[in-house]
Amino acid sequence: MNDVKAKQTASSAPGESPEGARVFELAAELFSVLSTPMRLRILSALCNEEKSVSQMLEEIDTTQPNLSQHLNVLYRCGVLAKRKQGTQVIYRVQSEQAVTLCRSVCTQIAIEMDSPSDVPTYQRLLPRAY
Repeated sequence: MNDVKAKQTASSAPGESPEGARVFELAAELFSVLSTPMRLRILSALCNEEKSVSQMLEEIDTTQPNLSQHLNVLYRCGVLAKRKQGTQVIYRVQSEQAVTLCRSVCTQIAIEMDSPSDVPTYQRLLPRAY
C-alpha cells in the first residue's frame, strides 16, 4: 500500500496535497543542509572513501572546530555515517543520493563557468549575472 501511495504522490504535482507540501519542506531541509560550501567540500572529500577528521583537515582549509561542526550537521541529518577507530572518528557517506545530487549540480556549474557560451540559457543553473 505504501508503494502505491508513493507512486501516486510522485506522479502528481507535489503541492496538491498535504503530503506534497511535506515533500517541499523536506527538500528545502536537504537543500539547506547542502547549501554551505564547506559541507559540499566535505562531501567531495568523502565521496570516494571514508576519512578521519585529521585526514579531512589535510584536504580542507579550515579549523578543526569548524570542520567538526559541519560534520555533525551532515551526520545528524543522515548524509554521513561515522564510527570510532581508537581515538579517531572516521566519517563516510551514508546517502549516496545526496552525493549524486551535489555532484550533478557542481558538475553543471563547473561546465557553465568554463564554457558559458556553450550552455543554452534554458539549460543553465547559474543566474544570468555569472
